[in-house]
Amino acid sequence: MQDVKERVALGSVAVSAGLTVAKAVVGLASGSLAILSEAAHSLIDLAATSMTFFAIRISGKPADAEHHYGHGKVESVAALIETGLLFVLSVAVIVEAVRRLMGAREHAVAATLAAFLVIAVSIAVDFFRSRLLYRVAAQTSSEALEADGLHFRSDMWSSFAVLIGLAGVALGFPWADSAAAIVVAAFVCLAGWRLGRRTVDTLTDTAPEGIAERIAAIGRRVPGVVAIERVRARPVGPNLFVDVALAISRTLPLDRVTAIKDEVARAIRAELPNAEATITTNARALDDETVLERIMVIARNRALAVHHVTVHAIGGKLAVSLDLEVDGSLGLNAAHEVASGLEQAVRAELGPDVEVETHIEPLQTDRLAGRDTSSARVAAVRAALGELAAQIGLIGEVHDVRVRETADGEIVNFHCRVDPALTVHEVHEKVDEVERGLRRRWPSIKRVIGHAEPRGRGE
Repeated sequence: MQDVKERVALGSVAVSAGLTVAKAVVGLASGSLAILSEAAHSLIDLAATSMTFFAIRISGKPADAEHHYGHGKVESVAALIETGLLFVLSVAVIVEAVRRLMGAREHAVAATLAAFLVIAVSIAVDFFRSRLLYRVAAQTSSEALEADGLHFRSDMWSSFAVLIGLAGVALGFPWADSAAAIVVAAFVCLAGWRLGRRTVDTLTDTAPEGIAERIAAIGRRVPGVVAIERVRARPVGPNLFVDVALAISRTLPLDRVTAIKDEVARAIRAELPNAEATITTNARALDDETVLERIMVIARNRALAVHHVTVHAIGGKLAVSLDLEVDGSLGLNAAHEVASGLEQAVRAELGPDVEVETHIEPLQTDRLAGRDTSSARVAAVRAALGELAAQIGLIGEVHDVRVRETADGEIVNFHCRVDPALTVHEVHEKVDEVERGLRRRWPSIKRVIGHAEPRGRGE
């Protein structure tokens, strides 16, 4: 795309040079102020298109240590300079035209065939050139090429005014040339105003109309987004830099938050391919959070491991109990301080009248070294598990038994199958009975982990 932009800009430079020379020669030969103003206009076009060419080459450079958002605004600077040149030309032409109309300067104008021909050629060239520039600008999102397209579209209409002025001179109305020159200047001013307004908007980071609402609508469609709190957008050359702040539930885990941010960024790029989105998130407490979710958020924010959270409503007052895992090497005073801090945080969240009780237990050792025990030991544990399951009932088909020896004692893992119609609570109670029975039989077993599977799945 960058090569296409540069080729089109370079072609526009060559065309502007040719038209400038042709209009200057014919304007001097015929004495037409309108044609001379067109020649001056084309000279400015030549300077402007040259600036556009170099601006496009510079704007195509990637971001660096000094230009974190790239070099796209170089195009806007070039367009702003072009705007200033257009207004200077307009003022000069209007002053000269008024002087001629007031009779301050007598100047014969010859409506020659060459004059008509050069203006007709200029109209045709500007028509096709503006169409090409608009098309490539739309494909590449180039502000400089779009500005050139707008400029040459205005040139085409101003050339029509010159053509009418020459016709008036040919019909015996010598003032028609000066009047046409004023019309040309008016068209130039209009082009300069449009170009200047767009350029200033870009340089002052004015967001494209309606873009914030469009981006917010895209973000709201992504599951997990509670609200769009802020959207900021600014164009820099062909790119649109977007900052979006999302509100999401504070109960979500970090990996889910990251996935939501990535999905919002992908959705924005899908509809706005030139957008570079930066997504931030703010955790929000939702009205439908359960007491359990609120407690888990508190524990997670304090980097504490909790489980077996129980919530009761007793006489209109909440009672919360939970198991808190802490480093087993901590002294009781230190562990109690951790528990007290958690209890205070829960009361601050749920209310000072909430009854909070914590059961402190040692945190399971991370990466505890161990090894598989002997096959005879595994067989003995498997047989014991089978006997216990038969005694307790509802549990059967004990399989996949593993016994590992560690410095803290043996760890046993086993799978069993149960009636799929049972509730999780019922299954948990039965599996726990098996685990407790095994540990009573062999106190050397530190931990038993039973995994229940629905009977009939064949896993």
